[in-house]
Amino acid sequence: MTGPTTTPPVSGGAPGRDTGNAARIVGVVQARMGSSRLPGKVLRPLAGRSVLGRVVRAARDSGVLADLVVATSTDPVDDAVVAECRRLDVPWHRGPVDDVLARFVGALDAHPGDAVMRFTADCPLLDPEIVALVATVYRAVPGLDYASTSIARTLPRGLDVEIIRADALRTLDRLATDHHRVHVTSYAYTHPELFRVLGVTLTPDRSTLRLTLDTEQDWALVRAVTDHFGDVSVPLAKLADWLHGQPALRSLNADVRQKRLEES
Repeated sequence: MTGPTTTPPVSGGAPGRDTGNAARIVGVVQARMGSSRLPGKVLRPLAGRSVLGRVVRAARDSGVLADLVVATSTDPVDDAVVAECRRLDVPWHRGPVDDVLARFVGALDAHPGDAVMRFTADCPLLDPEIVALVATVYRAVPGLDYASTSIARTLPRGLDVEIIRADALRTLDRLATDHHRVHVTSYAYTHPELFRVLGVTLTPDRSTLRLTLDTEQDWALVRAVTDHFGDVSVPLAKLADWLHGQPALRSLNADVRQKRLEES
């Protein structure tokens, strides 16, 4: 078990469970206490469970992961994230604060797999069914480097799922610079001439909904959702149907501007 550190990248926690599927998929959840717009958001409580805890549960409930690890930083403030990982009984890896791609590669080194499914800890309404669907699509296409629901977005922001072949992730680590190291997979989908990339779309188009957690407006909406549904993972169709009858809630964060790719 690894303790707090501010030096080289480290990993700790319990080993994962191999599901026996053909492609060993490792889930990596990036989580930090630092946030320019909503500091500490990943450990805020929602219906008796932390935001990070909800993401971890949804990822596990998908049933497609051979292993799951939280990638956090060596910044002492993220000792709190490690403490939550211990409580959740989920492994963690600690790496550079500003080089998220390096954290992912370090997590993969410590928890080997054929592919990495990337999650962010600011998506507490993640739908396990969509996670499972993307894994199924990835496994069905031989030679695929990367698949994502955000290439041609039809899902609400906050429910996107992406998966990248392990060797392709290591190639990104050699090629990517600047903001691509913060956004982990962005070099792959912005260079389709180098990587075999697939966009996964689901209908109907619900991309106008914003269900991520980046601002106080987002928090107000997410809190309203969990106050209504409680401590469960809600399927997107059920959640979207409920929100359709809640125009006041949908308007809470309708004007929030998503950061551009280049904004780190």
